[in-house]
Amino acid sequence: MKKIFSMALMFIFLAIALCSCGSKESKVTKVTLNEVAHSIFYAPMYVAIEDGYFEEEGIEINLVNGSGADNVMTSLISGDADIGFMGPESTIYVNNEGSSKLAVNFAQLTQRAGNFLVSREPVDDFKWDDLKGSTVIGGRAGGMPQMIFEYILKQNNIDLENDLTIIQNIDFGITAEAFAGGTGDYTVEFEPFATSLEEHGSGYVIASLGVDSGYVPYTCFSALESYIDKNPDIIESFTRSIQKGLNYVNSHTSEEIAKIIQPQFAETDYETLVAIIERYREQNTWKTECVFEEDSFELLQDILDEAGQLSQRADYGTLVNTEFAKKVKSEQ
Repeated sequence: MKKIFSMALMFIFLAIALCSCGSKESKVTKVTLNEVAHSIFYAPMYVAIEDGYFEEEGIEINLVNGSGADNVMTSLISGDADIGFMGPESTIYVNNEGSSKLAVNFAQLTQRAGNFLVSREPVDDFKWDDLKGSTVIGGRAGGMPQMIFEYILKQNNIDLENDLTIIQNIDFGITAEAFAGGTGDYTVEFEPFATSLEEHGSGYVIASLGVDSGYVPYTCFSALESYIDKNPDIIESFTRSIQKGLNYVNSHTSEEIAKIIQPQFAETDYETLVAIIERYREQNTWKTECVFEEDSFELLQDILDEAGQLSQRADYGTLVNTEFAKKVKSEQ
């Protein structure tokens, strides 16, 4: 009888253990992440997804392409997205418009602009003065790519109104196609379009806007203040996953990074992927840690101000939360 009783207890304990394992597995939190664009420029984030860093932190990512910062911000405010990935200038715009829903930046990913100046002919010793008298395909007014471009031009004493012509009415996705078709003397392009133009002999990368504009907080992860307050554990785990992605890209070769993120860019062949990643690595594109520093925030506002897009200066402490990034940094 005692033997039967002992066996019954053993089965009970086994059942409890199995139930405990099941409950642990069920503690996976689904997080909808809306990205401004799907780009190799954001390699650390895709490393975090493909190498399982989010899974290690109990997060299941639902990645959505917002196709523009305005759409990403709209999805945050409407509640369709939990976390937005975009230029932090969007959080400043919404704050200055008096929105009742505050979007707060909690982790920075890139620290350089990701676009390049492409010419029709190779140039060995390019100077920004070379653009005088030319026509350049730029970006939309108020967009970060265009504002960075204008910032560089002004830093080089180029008059935007009189020294050159900037085309701003071509959709972002077809500027490379328009350039290849004969529009403009130069074009400002993101990857993979810059490399694609080179591969087809239609253009040559002659300058990096990321290098010439300096360290700019180009993209950050943001969430509504209310979401952060209600879900601090999720924000911390998310930030830790991104930090792991940053650690990887800053300690591995372009070839190794390309192998991991290849599933995210099935349409891009491996060799091209490696070349693009190397181009970004060479200019120190990615942060080593996620902390969004105040001086970077103020530089961003200087750029917005010079572009005529800033109605008033925003408060760093209001729109940036470094609590989670600093905690993750301290764990390194």
